[in-house]
Amino acid sequence: MATLLLTHADCLEHETGLGHPERPDRLRAIDKVLSHERFAALLREDAPEADLEAVHRVHPEPYVAALREAIPEEGLVRLDPDTAVSPGSWKAALRAAGGAVRAVDAVMGGEARNAFCALRPPGHHAEAARAMGFCLLNNVAIAAFHARKAHGCERVAVVDFDVHHGNGTQAIFWTRADLFYGSSHQMPLFPGTGSAEETGVGNIVNAPLASGDAGEAFRRAWEGRILPALEAFAPEFLLVSAGFDGHRDDPLAGLNLVEADFAWLTRALAELAATCCHGRMVSVLEGGYDLAALAKSVGVHVAALMEA
Repeated sequence: MATLLLTHADCLEHETGLGHPERPDRLRAIDKVLSHERFAALLREDAPEADLEAVHRVHPEPYVAALREAIPEEGLVRLDPDTAVSPGSWKAALRAAGGAVRAVDAVMGGEARNAFCALRPPGHHAEAARAMGFCLLNNVAIAAFHARKAHGCERVAVVDFDVHHGNGTQAIFWTRADLFYGSSHQMPLFPGTGSAEETGVGNIVNAPLASGDAGEAFRRAWEGRILPALEAFAPEFLLVSAGFDGHRDDPLAGLNLVEADFAWLTRALAELAATCCHGRMVSVLEGGYDLAALAKSVGVHVAALMEA
């Protein structure tokens, strides 16, 4: 079985305003690198729109209705100082969540070995009833709850290597012993959550990094803290919040990671997934705002998924 790539042109229609780092060109940069012949073996699909039933397992109906109502007919509306929506944002959000759900179905159904979702807007800052940090719907949480409901997975894990802590995913998982969230991230940094003392019901594992930390500290965080806890949790399905803004060239933070660090972690996660959950792993794009660094980092990440 091959690696599945899910994307959709609707995600280019989510406009965020001149100078906004979370912009359509992010997907264009990714599409360019994944169009190279070395990625010819990828299975490729257009992401479907998420069914609202799947969305409502995570986000209450009043929030979803209010979000949809906030989408303008023209121009931009700011939901907060960082988070903007435009006429194409609703469809883009449904594609981003729907792609993650479809990836779970494809991997669980044996159509693909694993999957990468090159979709936007990102999701890990979105709380159950609050959009924030460029995020509207929490794509990985929606996918996790779908894996439980549609496929009977009793233990589902999300791991997150975005430079910003996934406060939304953590909050949604906080009281759920059947769901695991593990994250490395720079701290202090937006959104201000993610200390090692934040443990939920024993299902949350945070490994904060300091500004200036590079690959050695990153690998220690994963090898010494997150990966052992993930293995002990023994997930039946593994989801990855794949944020590449820890790269040394990224403008929004201060870690000094390089492509080799992302490739290393992808291989480590794939090896653990092979042991714990028959290799069932879906990676969902989160951050990464320097276009060249993002493209190169996604390239090594997807290559490692293909080699798993």
